[in-house]
Amino acid sequence: MTSRFNSVLLSIIMTAVCFNSVFSQETDDKKDKSITKRFTFFEKRGSHAIDLAAGSAIFDGDYPDAEYELHFRAGYKHHITSHLNLNFTYNKYNLAVKDVFNEGFMSFDLNLEYLISPFRNVSPFIYIGGGYNATNFLETTATKAQGGLGIEFLIADGVGVKLFGEYNYMFTDDHLDGLVLGETDDTLLRAGLGLNIYFGGNKKKEALRKKMKTVINSNLIIPYN
Repeated sequence: MTSRFNSVLLSIIMTAVCFNSVFSQETDDKKDKSITKRFTFFEKRGSHAIDLAAGSAIFDGDYPDAEYELHFRAGYKHHITSHLNLNFTYNKYNLAVKDVFNEGFMSFDLNLEYLISPFRNVSPFIYIGGGYNATNFLETTATKAQGGLGIEFLIADGVGVKLFGEYNYMFTDDHLDGLVLGETDDTLLRAGLGLNIYFGGNKKKEALRKKMKTVINSNLIIPYN
């Protein structure tokens, strides 16, 4: 009876040890994959980026026959996580109505952007935020909200080309065209081709490299003699 009990007890202990070993291995594997992904992000991109873009702008106001005009953008991005970044942009653009006016504007925008596939060379992205819009020489100003989406293509480590479209909603009806008509406030569409120039993140990458070595060492199988 004692021998049989010892055999059962030994089986239970061996099962528990095997289960714990498998669970630990799975946990280490998940940790290793997470670290590898984050390391890949800093290899391909970085913790900071300069944002440059050019395209066109058109508004939907109280005048008909609005025309497309030029739009330029320069900004800075800081990645909070691999997926999420906070960015600030300065935008310079013109708005025009055929045979009526062609005026210059600028905006200062703060956005929260979500990169859908940060570990790949091609990633869609979406963003939303608020901004401060002004005519040239700050003659009139208005607050606004904006949101956009696009796709980024990494053409080299640290360099991404992007296409984007953006919708802007002004919290006033007369800022863009000087008229108060209709039932809705002025809106603005901007779209363009841009360049993200990534930099930074070397310290984080080195820290992740050390963690990768630690995980690999912990996964070594030592033969039992």
